[in-house]
Amino acid sequence: MTEVNSQPPMAWRYCGNQVKRWREQAGTTREELCKETGYHYEYVKSMENGRRKPTLRLLQIADEMCDAHGLLLSAQDYLKPEAFPARSQEFMQAEAEAIAIHSYEPLLIPGLLQTEEYARALISESCPPLDDETVEERVNARLRRQEALRARPSVVFGFVVYEAALRTMVGGQEAMRRQLQHVLDTAELRNVSVQVLPMGRCPGLALNGSLVLLESADHEQMAFAEGQETSALYADPAKVSGLMQTHGMIRMHSLSVEESADFIRKVTEEL
Repeated sequence: MTEVNSQPPMAWRYCGNQVKRWREQAGTTREELCKETGYHYEYVKSMENGRRKPTLRLLQIADEMCDAHGLLLSAQDYLKPEAFPARSQEFMQAEAEAIAIHSYEPLLIPGLLQTEEYARALISESCPPLDDETVEERVNARLRRQEALRARPSVVFGFVVYEAALRTMVGGQEAMRRQLQHVLDTAELRNVSVQVLPMGRCPGLALNGSLVLLESADHEQMAFAEGQETSALYADPAKVSGLMQTHGMIRMHSLSVEESADFIRKVTEEL
């Protein structure tokens, strides 16, 4: 099970520590570094202590003031934002290697089916807010994930979405209309199926959260379940079996592929 790490990223802490060590070795005070960078004292202190990500400006000026000869500046390559939240990285690796992926989403369009504007609206509204660089990296990473739908035609992608996910109006009316049309277009790929679970069906399971079933190239079965603050990738056969039964029950109560396409078109017209 993957748990959320409440500590700042190790790269922040290590880089900040190196800035502090080089500064002290060069006999430069924190006040002098603040003056040159134009940053407040507590802001620089937070970066040196690893609570904030050291900025490129801090690295550039600290490198020059401390005669680090590019050693501090080189840290910027390790400070790029993570493409995926830490709690999802193990799942993303498994997804990239899977030969079959079946998912259920109760409230949102699945990430592999999202348009750029839909994904950007979701990610940019994270709380606490993400910086622009992280938003951009995560949007681009989500779009790169989608390339598998066409680049890996032998992989089976099955999506079941609850009706509520079609009506959430993420990004506004026009963005949602374009999003639903994108779902319909993607569903025409021969390795992709999209089904809708109408409201009122399978109510006990429909609202329990998102679920993804994965099959590896070695035919190992895995399951990924995610909530607002926690997520878990399971390989234990008993746990995976239970989640497969849950997904099977949801899928059994869903509309057929053809009925689902008609349903999505109807919702699109109503927007």
